[in-house]
Amino acid sequence: MRVLHELGHRPRIFHMNEGHAAFLISELYASLNHIHSFDEKKSIIRSLCSFTTHTPVAAGHDSFNKYLLQAQAGNQIPDDIFNVACEGEKFSMTRLAIVFSGYTNAVSRKHRDVSRAMFPDIPIDYITNGIHTVTWTDQHIASMFDKHIIDWRTNSLELRNVHKIPLEEITAAHQKAKQELIDFVNTTMNAGLEYDIFTIVFARRATAYKRADLLFRNIDRLKDISRKYGRIQIIFAGKAHPRDTQGKEIIKHICATIEQLAPTIKMVFVENYNMYIGHLLTAGADLWLNTPKRPLEASGTSGMKAAANGVPSLSIPDGWWLEGLIEGVTGWAIGSEFTTSQSDQEIDDLDANDLYYKLEKVILPMYYATPEDYALVMRNVIAINASYFNTHRMVKQYLVRTYTRNN
Repeated sequence: MRVLHELGHRPRIFHMNEGHAAFLISELYASLNHIHSFDEKKSIIRSLCSFTTHTPVAAGHDSFNKYLLQAQAGNQIPDDIFNVACEGEKFSMTRLAIVFSGYTNAVSRKHRDVSRAMFPDIPIDYITNGIHTVTWTDQHIASMFDKHIIDWRTNSLELRNVHKIPLEEITAAHQKAKQELIDFVNTTMNAGLEYDIFTIVFARRATAYKRADLLFRNIDRLKDISRKYGRIQIIFAGKAHPRDTQGKEIIKHICATIEQLAPTIKMVFVENYNMYIGHLLTAGADLWLNTPKRPLEASGTSGMKAAANGVPSLSIPDGWWLEGLIEGVTGWAIGSEFTTSQSDQEIDDLDANDLYYKLEKVILPMYYATPEDYALVMRNVIAINASYFNTHRMVKQYLVRTYTRNN
């Protein structure tokens, strides 16, 4: 804030993403030292600040031992602010930001409900995340859009006009993207994947709540599905935080499963996961798989990237997918939004069973027996999801609800 002032900038609104930036509040508070009323200072700061909370996962909310913070910060944090932000022995950065912000939003409708339960004394809105469409659309898909849809690059809403594109063109463009993915994986990993086999992709940060290994709950049944209902091949990718031991173990388990699935199902874990590989995966998959533990998926964006390329999702109804899911039209749900089961074991079993059921009874028969129906789902996911879950819409909502709210 001091640097901005030295440069001659006087921001009208400060937008804090997560609590990491919340010490801004202390600086704003100090700038109002000519005002003696705490309530008046708080009111002024709330008129200047907006806050976005991004996760219900506890590790995503910074908190510090209040005595340690007092020792380190000295008089940089006024007592009034310190007392507001403390929850027992912890100083909560999220509470500091949320109490002193005039507008707070979550990043999906479901996440709003979860956040309201976490902070019942705070009014919380939602603005669902979006992805930058042009960045995440494969070159072959983009060329197809350029041919048929004017202005899609500057107005993602125009993608609803994808209904004008013949299904065979969508299928052909996707097949080119898929071949690029298969070629990359085979060249770098010697995986032996094939162009004409149904390809499931799972690519995430490896952490426990994302349940990357749910697909392998019953390996014998998975192999049986591939034998009886249509051949499948699987691509995994992801990285664990260096200090996330559980996440690393999940990757080890997935890699060990490769031999158990062979030779019935070919599977590969792509190393050195990065944005380039992510681009190939979201464009070249036939099905995007997402299996988070409810309700910990605040939004999720990988399925949105897949949607920009016409790739349907098979996902837990949580986060953005609750808003983007039209069963059988834009993709498929695994289980329901709510579960009455009490134990993680029961929930995992139920979700895995539903995942297998959707593959064997709905998705694979459609892909292999009635490919035109599968292509229709691909077109729907572009028209309905890619046209909405993008940064064009998202930033406009932030502009109206957050940045111009005092005008």
